[in-house]
Amino acid sequence: MASTCRLCVLVIVSVLLFGPAAFFSFFLFVPFSRISIPSITKSHGKCIPSACGNIHNIISPFRLANYPNQSKCTNWNYHYLFCHNNLTVLTVDWGNYSVQAINYDNFTIRVVDPGIRNNDFSSIPRYSLSIYNLTYSHLRLTSSTTPITFFKCAKAENSSVMRTYNYVKQGNITASDMEDGCRIEWTTLMSKSFLYGKDRNFSYHDIHNALGYGFELQFGVPRFSYISDIDLLLTFGIELLLSYGAFFPIRSIFGFPFLAALLIYKQRRMHLSMYSNIEDFLQSDNNLSPIRYSYSDIKKMTSRFNEKLGEGGYGTVFKGKLRSGRFVAVKMLEKPKANGQDFISEVATIGRIHHFNMVQLVGYCVEGSKRALIYNFMPNGSLDKYIYCKEGSNPLSCRKMYEISLGVAQGIEYLHRGCDMQILHFDIKPHNILLDENFIPKISDFGLAKLYPVGNTIVSLTAARGTMGYMAPELFYKNIGGVSYKADVYSFGMLLMEMASRRKNLNASIEHSSQIYFPRWVSDQFCMGKEFEMDDATEEEKKIIKKMIITALWCIQLKPSDRPSMNKVIEMLEGEVECLQLPPKLLLYPQQEMPRDNLHGNSNPMCSNTEITCNTLSAT
Repeated sequence: MASTCRLCVLVIVSVLLFGPAAFFSFFLFVPFSRISIPSITKSHGKCIPSACGNIHNIISPFRLANYPNQSKCTNWNYHYLFCHNNLTVLTVDWGNYSVQAINYDNFTIRVVDPGIRNNDFSSIPRYSLSIYNLTYSHLRLTSSTTPITFFKCAKAENSSVMRTYNYVKQGNITASDMEDGCRIEWTTLMSKSFLYGKDRNFSYHDIHNALGYGFELQFGVPRFSYISDIDLLLTFGIELLLSYGAFFPIRSIFGFPFLAALLIYKQRRMHLSMYSNIEDFLQSDNNLSPIRYSYSDIKKMTSRFNEKLGEGGYGTVFKGKLRSGRFVAVKMLEKPKANGQDFISEVATIGRIHHFNMVQLVGYCVEGSKRALIYNFMPNGSLDKYIYCKEGSNPLSCRKMYEISLGVAQGIEYLHRGCDMQILHFDIKPHNILLDENFIPKISDFGLAKLYPVGNTIVSLTAARGTMGYMAPELFYKNIGGVSYKADVYSFGMLLMEMASRRKNLNASIEHSSQIYFPRWVSDQFCMGKEFEMDDATEEEKKIIKKMIITALWCIQLKPSDRPSMNKVIEMLEGEVECLQLPPKLLLYPQQEMPRDNLHGNSNPMCSNTEITCNTLSAT
């Protein structure tokens, strides 16, 4: 209430001192949405305190589920707790944690991973806590929480015996912490306070006890506050008003410099906030195995950005070399989003996945305004330069192109079903498929990726994302179905069509106007009983091409419900072409009608009535 009064006084002072324009300037440059007041107080409305096990006096902002006499609670913004076998459990998107204590004085709740058992020193955590989940949560990691990383090494330090040893390190990991032959097994969290005063060389007994003690999450405390800014402006405005407020010329003398200073101040605060967001993410995300490098390390490994590999929408990629002699690709982000979400999204996504068909994030750099992502170097570049071959170049064989498409499909299927969170890429296209020295495909560029709970069949997006020509129609036409993993299926279908035909799907320079949009032309060919022909193709290659095109046509169906899952796509690609059912006639937009001869038939008519003599593979 007091803060609201101060805001009102400040508005009045601004109008009297600088004229009506100050009123609009105030609303433009003072972000009310970030003037946050702690909602957690000692009062808890009409809610009756509840208890479970050794956790007593459970009050706002927590509420014990199914506890009697809770219907009179007036505060809706609760974190629900559950009582299971006399243990209090905090359920969040990333797991169920045992509650050890709640402190309403410093707004913290201490939780323990249920995988840790006090008397079992071989027990390990069940979950990996990620800041990506906490980014949209009212629960945040506290400054007393520290990461703890488990290494597995091929040999012990200062020993030549080739055996496997495990090491544990408390705190953040840098490049110098990684010895030759070592890899990060997993990372979790613990409380610094539990190990306070102990020697740096902790025993495994100490580590296990620290994990059993748990770590603290903070609730209900605002991250940003401009109250101090408002107090400063209020004091300045009142003093200026008392001294000069009656004189109109003073408005001109002091008004414009004051407004300019306010503009500069707010601009700087916005940039500082962006860097703060990224730093908070990196300091708190303990599910990451990539190494953090300094900007000087980046300059050394790239020989001061000597060799440029390419340039994209978010920055430039340079070739680099680590101290071990390993080649890497360094992506310097030059045009980040205002709050650094592109960087956070890419690190949070690719830092948690490990798959044969995914590009590996080796490390990253955040230093002031400098941000970089370091990946494994792919010597054969991106897929686009092999699909659209120029004359005189050495194209990939049909068999190799098929193998690449199958690898990409397996990678996307892993993103959709192989992780603890459902990962939607939203930017599958040839440029984002990299090829290693053996032409094994690696999916890259997770700047547009989004993470969702595995059970979410429909996801929410604030705006369409992706690359034109590969974006699913439901991103634009809301009436054909919700956005889901089927958006990636559509993008893969467009990619697969280009791989099979060795040409762009949309080509305005083509001689025959009917072939400008290639997928529609191919669909019409199949519906007329004709097949797509490629010069000098063997019988085996013709079967491969036909299989890829039929699968692609299924993937790019207008309605998401008509498209197969990536698991079914893999089955179709691995199966026999004779067993594939032909897809419906391809529609380009929701208002398009089916041919008149199909109006009285099946609502989802097929192009061909060809008899299938084997177990038919369809998309459903």
